[in-house]
Amino acid sequence: MIDNLKNVQPVAEFDWDAYEQGDSYIGKSKEELIETYDQSLNKVNDKEVVMGKVTSMNKREVVVNIGYKSDGIVSMNEFRYNPDLKIGDEVEVYIESQEDKKGQLILSHKKARATRSWDRVNEALEKDEIIKGFIKCRTKGGMIVDVFGIEAFLPGSQIDVKPIRDYDVFVGKTMEFKVVKINHEFKNVVVSHKALIEAELEQQKKDIISKLEKGQVLEGTVKNITSYGVFIDLGGVDGLIHITDLSWGRVQHPEEVVKLDEKINVVILDFDDDKKRIALGLKQLTPHPWDALSAELKVGDKVKGKVVVMADYGAFIEIAPGVEGLIHVSEMSWAQHLRSAQDFMKVGDEVEAVVLTLDRDERKMSLGIKQLKPDPWENIEEKYPIGSKHTAKVRNFTNFGVFAEIEEGVDGLIHISDLSWTKKIKHPSEVTAIGADIDVQVLEIDKENRRLSLGHKQLEENPWDVFETIFTVGSVHEGTVVEMVDKGAVISLPYGVEGFATPKHLVKEDGSQAKAEEKLDFKVIEFNKDSKRIIVSHSRVFEDERPEAKEAAAEKKQKRASAKKEETLPQSNVEKTTLGDIEELAALKEKLSGDNK
Repeated sequence: MIDNLKNVQPVAEFDWDAYEQGDSYIGKSKEELIETYDQSLNKVNDKEVVMGKVTSMNKREVVVNIGYKSDGIVSMNEFRYNPDLKIGDEVEVYIESQEDKKGQLILSHKKARATRSWDRVNEALEKDEIIKGFIKCRTKGGMIVDVFGIEAFLPGSQIDVKPIRDYDVFVGKTMEFKVVKINHEFKNVVVSHKALIEAELEQQKKDIISKLEKGQVLEGTVKNITSYGVFIDLGGVDGLIHITDLSWGRVQHPEEVVKLDEKINVVILDFDDDKKRIALGLKQLTPHPWDALSAELKVGDKVKGKVVVMADYGAFIEIAPGVEGLIHVSEMSWAQHLRSAQDFMKVGDEVEAVVLTLDRDERKMSLGIKQLKPDPWENIEEKYPIGSKHTAKVRNFTNFGVFAEIEEGVDGLIHISDLSWTKKIKHPSEVTAIGADIDVQVLEIDKENRRLSLGHKQLEENPWDVFETIFTVGSVHEGTVVEMVDKGAVISLPYGVEGFATPKHLVKEDGSQAKAEEKLDFKVIEFNKDSKRIIVSHSRVFEDERPEAKEAAAEKKQKRASAKKEETLPQSNVEKTTLGDIEELAALKEKLSGDNK
């Protein structure tokens, strides 16, 4: 060490005098050295944005060198939008102060970004540039994204190409975006992540569309479910499975068959010329249920199934998934009157039926349930012979009679003339009501047309046999005018019988006309048992009495004269008239006068 020091020589140009005076600089003044040093550093100004390089970093701080005499420190929070920041990266910083109290250079990355953010945002929009942003939080209709220090709006529809159900999973993430809209007046920026995906998918879409063929089977993902079908993502291309192509069986809603985000195989059924509308099928990947239907099934066999659809004209019964048969309403009951299928069954009912027709080529089947019961018309003559009496239920009215059902499938007509022996019925509702029970007698059987002729009045004896002896022509009976009509009046007679009188036979003795509800004597002038018609007259009662009274008085006078003559025969013809004879004649005259009156 000492030997080495011996070889050390002092600097020849060292200014020892200046050193003694406290000036250690050699050959140059202090000012010159300071100037030289300053020239080696970057010239910076406060409130200026410059580029710097990251020299070191930890969880809290980032040290940035801007080529100044000291490095600056920036909070790590200002770089949260860029989690990939590393040593050596160049970043923009804003010089807040060249020296603080500690002589430290104060920098801000956030303010630097804010200063140039609008320029950067506008540049990104013009150049269609992909930028990074930090999703800060949720907001109504979308998310708030930190882009270059600006709070930009990310609509929910622009997050992804598929509908997003949970926005919260994106909060706190850094993603790539494109600026799609800027409102300079309100300083609003709208960004989109979906635009990046669409650009990528567009190329995939073209590749997929160019290879599409009818009948091709592809794997897809359930993208959306609606009431009418399911949208399938085929890898950038959407196709629709209509609800009728989901299953061979009946489907009330597509959710019964598929679920969101489920991966399924589908077959291409059709597409338009541009291949923008693609029709897909799911059920076509499985054999048709009719092809698997038992070959032993034939007409007349009994089958069981569930009611899947109801209509007024019938019900569709699913006997196997995708295999249905129609039960027409006419095959639900032996009854002839029209009814709705809803009267017999409802959706979801388990029913048993008989196969009526079977067409495997057309894949059609008709069923019946009334065939499970015997046809009531097979032995109709034995069960309901002519003359037999039964209780029926009134089903319907017509102007000419009543339709009544003795049992299900056995209907009959009671003609309006067969409802009553005595009353003239204008409408069946005067006698009975729909749904009411009525006693009937079978009059005729029409097996071919499945109709019975029924009678109600036949359950009683024909009272007109008795009326014939009571209401003889010329007999007088008390009656009541019950109804006035154009051609006369209806007269209520004893025993519930009705008669008819024309206007000229309603004239009373004083010349006035009889009125409704008036009680008078009526004489029978016509009786017709077959047509059950009685014609009566009030006028005849007093008109016929006058000649009869005169005739009776004359006959009485003649009898008295004859008696008188017989008494006087033994006596002399010369007898004189006595006072007693005169009194007797006066009495007779007075009596005759009274009779005439």
